Amino acid sequence: MGVVAGMSSTATILTGSLGMTLIAMVGAISLILPARRLEVLLLPLVALAAGSLLGGALFHMLPEGFSELMPRQGANWIAAGFSTFLVLEQSLHWHHSHRQRRADSPTAVQPMALLILLGDGLHNLIGGLGITSTYLINPPAGIAAWLAAVLHEIPQELGDFGVLLHSGWRPRQALLWNLISAVTFPLGALIAWAFRTSLPLAPLVLFAAGNFLYIAASDLVPEIKNSQSRLAAASNLGWFLLGLLLLQRLIH
Repeated sequence: MGVVAGMSSTATILTGSLGMTLIAMVGAISLILPARRLEVLLLPLVALAAGSLLGGALFHMLPEGFSELMPRQGANWIAAGFSTFLVLEQSLHWHHSHRQRRADSPTAVQPMALLILLGDGLHNLIGGLGITSTYLINPPAGIAAWLAAVLHEIPQELGDFGVLLHSGWRPRQALLWNLISAVTFPLGALIAWAFRTSLPLAPLVLFAAGNFLYIAASDLVPEIKNSQSRLAAASNLGWFLLGLLLLQRLIH
């Protein structure tokens, strides 16, 4: 098993999982930044996340999964991952639309708070399984997938925190429950690690890639397409392309 920056595979997985969990605390930034400044910051982060999720899936997870499965088999797992998250979003009324999540009407978001936490907990569990499985097949590809997930989690957690506050939750309570929902990521990682000799790793990688593709194409790209000015549209496109380039070039 490969090592990253001098660490063993086990240490790398644990460190990455704990790091992903701590990102849930990033929502606290919204307490010190003015709402207008945060809104300006969010869309570039969403665009960067969209490009990085697509890049993580296209350049790393899909090649690794297809290296061990026949194309038709692999396509079935991608479709399953994509469709599963469509079903979750429909049944839980869970959406990653960050600007919509910051709606000012408490009645619009009050029923969503617990559903968002449940949806994010499921998303993090599958992310932990898929990203760790990618790492176990090919460590650099796993790190690239982890990086893509990190770039997505930052604007997502900001959006989640905003919804919980608008739903009447105290800031400390919102941070605590965001953190609890994020703990499912290391849980998924530990499951993948503990059962690495018996779990079908390649299918899990492609299933998670379908998840990445769904979130980027269904939730994030539509947001950055609806820019109100040409300058904003160009800026969002630039951040999106930067996300793609980072995942194509940063880690080979």
